[in-house]
Amino acid sequence: MPKTKARSASREKPKGHTKPAVKHELQHIPWSSIPLEDLTPLLQRQFVVGQQIMLARVLLKKGCIVPEHSHPNEQLTYVLEGALKFWIDGKEIVVGAGETLCIPSNLPHKAEALEDTIDLDVFVPPRADWINKTDHYLRGKK
Repeated sequence: MPKTKARSASREKPKGHTKPAVKHELQHIPWSSIPLEDLTPLLQRQFVVGQQIMLARVLLKKGCIVPEHSHPNEQLTYVLEGALKFWIDGKEIVVGAGETLCIPSNLPHKAEALEDTIDLDVFVPPRADWINKTDHYLRGKK
């Protein structure tokens, strides 16, 4: 039986291929390098998008309301500082600093910042409406 050459572990560009292969590389991204996006006077955010995941840093001033909405993305919210009150599935849940809330896909939810708050939100898959800036419910637009 003839021996075949083992393919190199690196991805080589096929002959005749005009576009470079997409590379998904390790990235180190300081939050300070991402501009804050002002959504309302009480709400700002930054986010980083990977292949199948999104991480957002959300800054909410006391009294900020995130209107009721739902999305197909699973969401993990981790409160770094402050506290958020959520209304989900007929329940009121207060999530304080150091606590996490896991919100399943398509479950309507609303939140209010009980004090100045910084939270990290993880979404799988990434939020297309945030990336495309069509998240009107957050921008106070219909």
